[in-house]
Amino acid sequence: MASISRFRSSGGGGAFALLASLMILYGLMSALVYSVLHMKFISPLGVDAPIERFSEGRALGHLKVLAHDIGDRQEGREGLVQAGNYIREQLEELRDRAGSDLRILVEESTVNGSFNMLFLGHSITFGYRSHTNVLMRISSVDSLDTDSSVLLNAHFDSPLGSPGASDCGACVASLLELARLIVDSGWIPPQPLIFLFNGAEELFMMGSHGFITTNKWRDTIGAFINVEASGSGGPDLVTQSGPGAWPSFIYAKSAVYPMANSAAQDVFTIVPGDTDYRIFAQDFGNIPGLDIILIIGCYYYHTSFDTVERLMPGSIQARGDNLFSVTKAFVDSLSLENARKVEVPTPIDKLSYERAVYFDYLSLFMVFYPKKIAIVLHSLPLALFLFLPLLVQSSNKGLHSLFLVSYDFMKGIFLHFFAIILGVIVPVVFAVLRLVFSSYAMSWYARPYLAFLMFIPCSLVGLLLPQFVWWRSPVSRGIFARKSSEQDLATEGRFWGAFGYYSLLTVAFLLAGLSGGFLHFIVSISMLIAWIFYRMTYYYGGQSLRSVACYVLPLLPCLTYSVHFGGFLIQFAIERMGMAGTFCPPYGFYMQDIIIAVLTGIVTGWCVGPLVPIVGQWLARSSIMQFLLHLTVLALALSSQFFPYTTDAPKRLLFQHTIVTADLTQIVNSSYDFMPVDANSFEFLFKHSPDAAKQLQIGSVSSYETRKEGWLALTPINFLFSRTLKVPAKTDDIFRQYTSFPYLSTYKPQELSGSGIRRVHLEFDLGSLKEVWVAVLNITGPLHSWSFADNVLSAPERFEGGPSSFICRLSGASHETWTFWLEANSSKPLRVDTAVLEQHLLEETKTIKRKFPDWVDVTAYTSFMSSYLF
Repeated sequence: MASISRFRSSGGGGAFALLASLMILYGLMSALVYSVLHMKFISPLGVDAPIERFSEGRALGHLKVLAHDIGDRQEGREGLVQAGNYIREQLEELRDRAGSDLRILVEESTVNGSFNMLFLGHSITFGYRSHTNVLMRISSVDSLDTDSSVLLNAHFDSPLGSPGASDCGACVASLLELARLIVDSGWIPPQPLIFLFNGAEELFMMGSHGFITTNKWRDTIGAFINVEASGSGGPDLVTQSGPGAWPSFIYAKSAVYPMANSAAQDVFTIVPGDTDYRIFAQDFGNIPGLDIILIIGCYYYHTSFDTVERLMPGSIQARGDNLFSVTKAFVDSLSLENARKVEVPTPIDKLSYERAVYFDYLSLFMVFYPKKIAIVLHSLPLALFLFLPLLVQSSNKGLHSLFLVSYDFMKGIFLHFFAIILGVIVPVVFAVLRLVFSSYAMSWYARPYLAFLMFIPCSLVGLLLPQFVWWRSPVSRGIFARKSSEQDLATEGRFWGAFGYYSLLTVAFLLAGLSGGFLHFIVSISMLIAWIFYRMTYYYGGQSLRSVACYVLPLLPCLTYSVHFGGFLIQFAIERMGMAGTFCPPYGFYMQDIIIAVLTGIVTGWCVGPLVPIVGQWLARSSIMQFLLHLTVLALALSSQFFPYTTDAPKRLLFQHTIVTADLTQIVNSSYDFMPVDANSFEFLFKHSPDAAKQLQIGSVSSYETRKEGWLALTPINFLFSRTLKVPAKTDDIFRQYTSFPYLSTYKPQELSGSGIRRVHLEFDLGSLKEVWVAVLNITGPLHSWSFADNVLSAPERFEGGPSSFICRLSGASHETWTFWLEANSSKPLRVDTAVLEQHLLEETKTIKRKFPDWVDVTAYTSFMSSYLF
């Protein structure tokens, strides 16, 4: 024990030198990761690039037309029609100048339909009509209409209140340039390619549903690539792949700049939102495909700031180069014809059915191995760990020796697990303490580096705390030497405990059916290699910074990948916190900060945890711990001096002018309703928006509510939020703008069957509204059946503990009335609440919107609401 005490009390300068070295090392890794995530290694090509190359410059030319010249492309607005016309004209131009060895068909189709879907955890029925899809089919002249084909999909409608440069104008521009490249490069695809530009994804995937259920080519699709955006650039990440491993296998072989991670598929399921991928691969098809999404720059996602200028240079170039290469690999694959089979796979096409593990390393290369290999590989570290006690006690036979060794290993696992947990808990404690003394949350939102400064040092304190307190435990029985010092034995025990911890996590992910276990597999294998180098150096030189360096250096590839994956995850999470929703006060004020603190603690455990067994004996000192705590306090104080929002990281606000009507021309009530979408609520907003507060007379006639029924038009998005603000509004200007309001009525007498089923025939007139995005019905009462979704009711929903209700969203062709029927199984009345989302704003609404500062992105619209009994 004396040797350990002397070591801990000496070498303080060496400890700080080691800490400084590690800070520089992680700083260099972070700089490398930053350059990779922000596409610094890509040189985009301009408009004068060779015609046989994909050009970001040419794609941006299309994007400027779509997002700048045309602008808003929402359902109900003229811009959506103009965008569809522009896409069709570009495709027809390609068709007209294509060579004689290509056959190109261009068509514009109008789709109608109705279906049920679970979205954001809520069961919704959708009815749609007159949505536009633009398609192009490229094939060789001798191809057949029944040949298996590859589908490339992107949507050209934009989100509510956004010009949609990245989401998804950049996707459309990429596919237009890809289509040009195919025509001009002279490549003849051996199988047909179908380009689908769908005009109704933001309305919850209506366009793709219309294609896959009605189009004449739908049964020929053997594989697909869905191109999407959740940000303005960065990695064009494969977030979903399947069914089976075949799509990711093709991608791994062919991508020029591989950006794929099977762990992303584990994470994507918990991120609010969906893409057309689910329509093709899950809900209405079993087609193998890829979901490829621009993932960084979520600050502008679904906001008015999503403009061409904010796109990250190089992102479109990398996307285009990958798309061309992967598309060629898809159509060249011998498995394409069998890709949609659902029978038991043969050995030839087994990759079409089993899920694989895959990941890119800094976009340099891809690692891919099937699940069968993953089962063996990911079990090896745990098998070695379980075999070690037998190896250790082989020189000292007996169950007692085996028990002692196993006990020490289990104790080592517990101590490392405890360190990882403390590495998460300590940042959460400091996050809460900062908010106790602060008037606003999310101080790190516009400056992510503040989150790293605040939470990484205190997370390190948590990681080192168990070793600081229990510096003599565990005491191993000497795996490599019988006569080891107590310090050596403690180091061995801590190392093998940490190794066992990561081995157990690897197998846990495997048993759970998740693909993210490769992270811990890489860590455990890298630790084993590093331990061998450490022991070799230690054997000749003893405990020194040199031996520590020989442990750290073999871990560098693993640590760099952990920093890459973890840094991306934190950056993505920070950007998404601006639209993560709100929670009920007072706890809602803390939630976003706690989430980022937890995530930073977890990532710090990934990135530093493998070093703790060795470097911990140097760093687990009071002087180092005090330094880290002082650094944390300084960072917390510094963060409080920064405003959480900027024009590059805006605060989002939903602004709804609610008009409650009783019939075609009568107004019952009018109000301005506001809903924030992050932790900083109304008090913060209007404190820093004095002009808006003055215009609205906040404080005198306003009221706070938690009811979601008033936001029916946004269903199910409204379930993400908990608090709203209601301010009375005048009605004078409404009658000057509209001659009639939405109105629901019966258009023929109700029918009564012999079994007592009552059928009510209804007509929904949307009045003189100008730019309708969607209409929503909320039906309560004894509903038995309806004319939507093949007469199949969706699962019932509840608003704030109210009666069971059925939600139906209707979109498209607002100048025509909707006709449908409802059936009730009793004489009790059916209640139908309606909400129609109108994008046209009254002048007073526009004035209020302009009163907010430029760091607030206001999504404003008008909602016409009414209720009926039948």
